[in-house]
Order: sequence, then C-alpha cells, then structure tokens
Amino acid sequence: MPRVQLPAVTPKRKAWNKGRIIGQKRPLLAKQVWAIRARLELAGVLRDLALFNVAIDSKLRGCDLVKLSVIDLVKDDR
Repeated sequence: MPRVQLPAVTPKRKAWNKGRIIGQKRPLLAKQVWAIRARLELAGVLRDLALFNVAIDSKLRGCDLVKLSVIDLVKDDR
C-alpha cells in the first residue's frame, strides 16, 4: 500500500502562550489580598467578594472553586 505524503502545514497564527512563563504562579501578598477585598467591597459585588474570601480561606484552585455549590458551604442554614 503506497504511503501518501501530505504537504507541511504552517500555523496561521502563533501560539497564545509562546514566550510566556507557564505553570504555578507566585502567591498573592497579604497587602494585595486586602486591596482586592477592599475594592470588591467598595464596588458592592458581594458574590465576587464571597468567592474571593472562600478561595483565599480554603486555598482552593479556580477550577475547584467554580465547582462548589451553596450546599457545600452551608450547614444547618448557617
């Protein structure tokens, strides 16, 4: 059975992460955490503030945080 050679395909655009440092990022400093909390509180976005507080307090990753439901966080209506 003869083997067909296809022409080489060149990408039309460069990869989004080419030249970027990938992997684990440095943790936020305490000053940065309080600045984010203050801005969210002043903006009045309680949902984002609650998610941020849960993420910081539980040290969950973003992918694990979005999978949480209210029933995971609430016990006996508290």
